Formats: sequence, C-alpha cells, structure tokens
Amino acid sequence: MRAAPPKLATIIGGSGFVGTQLVQQLARKGFRIRVGVRRPDLAGHLRPLGTVGQIQPIQVNIRNFDSIARAVNGADVVINLVGILHESGRQRFRAVHTVGAANAAKAAADAGVKTFVHMSALGANAQSKSTYLVSKALGEAEVLGAFPQAVIIRPSMIFGPGDRFFNLVGMLARLFPVLPVIHGQTRFQPVHVGDVAKALAFAASGVVKGGTPYELGGPDIETMTELMGRVLSESERHNLLVNMPAGLARFEARFIQILPNPWLTVDQVNQLGEDSVVSNEAVAQKRTLQALGVTPKTMDAVLPTYMWRFRKNGQFEPVKS
Repeated sequence: MRAAPPKLATIIGGSGFVGTQLVQQLARKGFRIRVGVRRPDLAGHLRPLGTVGQIQPIQVNIRNFDSIARAVNGADVVINLVGILHESGRQRFRAVHTVGAANAAKAAADAGVKTFVHMSALGANAQSKSTYLVSKALGEAEVLGAFPQAVIIRPSMIFGPGDRFFNLVGMLARLFPVLPVIHGQTRFQPVHVGDVAKALAFAASGVVKGGTPYELGGPDIETMTELMGRVLSESERHNLLVNMPAGLARFEARFIQILPNPWLTVDQVNQLGEDSVVSNEAVAQKRTLQALGVTPKTMDAVLPTYMWRFRKNGQFEPVKS
C-alpha cells in the first residue's frame, strides 16, 4: 500500500524571528513547506532547515489577494505570521494586520484548506489606544469571519536570540548611562520564541479546537521596570533607570519614529501602557501554551545564552591579578 504524501504547509511571513523557528519545527514533522515572503531571494537561509526540496520560498504580498491564493493552492494547512512593528510607506497596521489577515483567511477558505492558524498578539483589543493592537483585534475578527474554525494564537512579548526587546535594551545600555523606563508598572509575560513555534506547529497538526484565541505566556510575569532590570543584570551593567512620563515619551517618539528603523514610536508608547498577560479566562478554559502541549521555558534559562553579548567583556570574565 502506497504511503500518503507528506502534508503541505504554507507559511505566510515565514522568514522572520518566529517563522524561521516554525519552519524548522514543521520540517522535523515531515511537512512540505512553502514559505510566502515578499523577497524570496532573501529567504535562502530557510532551505537548509529541511531536506533537499522540502522548503520552498515563494513570493507573496499580504496585501495582494492573488499572490496569496497562488501560495495556498493545494495546501493542507496555512499559517499567517505576517506582522509589522511600526508603519512605513504602504506598510500600515490596518493594511497588514486587518486587510492582509482577511486576505489570507479568505484565500485559504476558497482553496479548501483544512487548517488555518493565525498569529495575533496578546492584548489585541478593538478599544485599545494602540493602533497596532486595534488592527490585530480587527484582523482576528476578519479571520474568524472568513474561516470560523481558524486557530488564533496570541503571544505576549517574545524573547530569544534576535528578539526585539531584550537585544534593543541591551544595545541602549551600552550606549547611554541613563535608560528611560516608559510605563514601568505595565506587566508582561514573556514567552520563548521556540515555545511559540512549537505551539504553532501543534496547531498546524489539525487537532486543536478552532474558533477561539489561545493566549501564550511564559512562567514569569514581570513589570517593564523588572524586565529592564533583568537586562542590566544579565549584561552586568549599572545604568540608572529613570521613569519617563508617557507624555514626554510620546513627544520624543514623534521624532524617533521618523527614522528608517525607529526603536520607539508614539503607538508603541501607547501599547506599552497596556498589560500583556494571559487572562484568567484563558487559564480556566485551557487556552494556554500548556494546552497546546508546550512546557514554557523560563527567562532565567534562556537570557544568559545570548545577553552576554552586551557585557563589557562579552562572555569572558576579566582576568583578576
């Protein structure tokens, strides 16, 4: 009897921080993988993550329905990871997180795809002061409207080598003796990038109940002040942390966000004012990382493996006479 062919997964936006980890997870599970990206010529690092021919980058623009339809044709599972941290040019939050998500879900439904997984963000809320979080919430609604049994994944702040937060603060700690703390009491529940990828891969198996969001957070809940203190501890630095009023932060962000790759925008200041913690309802209803078969890693176990780069002497202790 001839064995069934391997399942085909299309990952839209699969060449980034989370996507690279997910490609590796699905490759290990034997999936054939199409990775939809805007620049396939810049996604060559994905091919060695699987066997010869197992992983194929293809051109996809999340704002272009036809390009998505071609990418999902014949797929068993589609996973949408496309997201932006700040707006520039045509890359607007609503265009990418709302309209783009709707395009992906509708294309998957039209193609008869069995499983659709969509990555949103913990804290997504249509009433939020953050345009980013509003666009994520509206995107979830569009996805469920087009694909009612879609699996929605909402991670909190994601950490790991190459992350946005800990590496950024570590870099700033090397440059400036004083670090501003914005919304110091806002709580976060950082989750490891590998754990998020495992959860997404498990959802891609088709055994996860859809139609409802899963909230992913790690074992630790800490405030912004505590997280920045972790950066200083891991990097063995003694920068002064000073609370910055949100109004002043927004004023400075207006100028910073003009830069090609800003480290702070007005919308991010608004976003930092809202907790990013797994809800009690999600815990009670078993819509968490553990419900997706993943035991979360702690920051204590992972941060030392890459934050040493920001120490004065790197990973090497100075020789004591």
